[in-house]
Amino acid sequence: MSTVPDHADQPFHIDQLWVYPVKSCAGVRLPRATLLDTGLEWDRSWMVVDAQGDFVSQRELPRMVLIQPQFRLGQLVLRAPGMLTLHLQLDAAEAPARVRVWDDEVDAYDMGDVAAQWFSDFLSPGAPAGLQRLRLVRFDPEARRVSSLKWTGGVPAHVQFGDGYALLVASTAALDDLNIRLARAGEPAVDMRRFRPNIVLGGVEAHDEDRFSDLYLPGHAAGDAMVHLQLVKPCVRCPIPDVHPDTATTGHAVGDALRTYRADQRLNGAITFGMNAVVRAGAETVLAEGQAGAAAWGVWD
Repeated sequence: MSTVPDHADQPFHIDQLWVYPVKSCAGVRLPRATLLDTGLEWDRSWMVVDAQGDFVSQRELPRMVLIQPQFRLGQLVLRAPGMLTLHLQLDAAEAPARVRVWDDEVDAYDMGDVAAQWFSDFLSPGAPAGLQRLRLVRFDPEARRVSSLKWTGGVPAHVQFGDGYALLVASTAALDDLNIRLARAGEPAVDMRRFRPNIVLGGVEAHDEDRFSDLYLPGHAAGDAMVHLQLVKPCVRCPIPDVHPDTATTGHAVGDALRTYRADQRLNGAITFGMNAVVRAGAETVLAEGQAGAAAWGVWD
């Protein structure tokens, strides 16, 4: 059985595992998930784009959070209020496409007119001009989108349609701490769906993930690969945590609370919550909720 390095001396366990099959739509919590070099399998494999091929998100279309995905019998099943269920084969793709996510142009596949009409019909009410006609695309598995070399230390790391990195790591204790602050301000508690992490750590203090450099998860049996995740960049927060995941209504309480204590000097005072991570080893390994690992402390400037 593989073992963690000696310098990784802070134990943790995986409290939650999440994937977000369609970028900016609701997530799916999984008891176990396969780790790929681009992150968890099926995470941000699909994306909604406008007529120019530019990605759209809850920033422009909060109703995206109401689209609920499910994996069932080799299909991605999508449900939304007032809509018939949309079924997509996991291995389906139609015409090649070229799309843009932030500053990156990448190869993708259009998912066809039925999917395009479904997303347009549900998301067009109240949408800004130019976002009435939408398409759904999936990441070309042969494409290689590289994370910022500035933050990965010059070592190539890959990601699909995520904002920039393979994984987002947060901690249960960080959410608990936020909810204490919200309660003091007379605001209701929020859950982890607001922050859209892939891996939620248990057994650590609030925001210990800020101070970790690496996470290690030993294999379950002889011959299993050691999983090594490198935490490379604090996650800067936009207005999405203030979108209610059950109603798509927007507010400001979460952002207001974070601004009182989460200004990150590593990013010139930007508001952060969670850490972006890349996969250094262990692709094709299955991760599971409850799985134990150990973290190495880092030194941040």
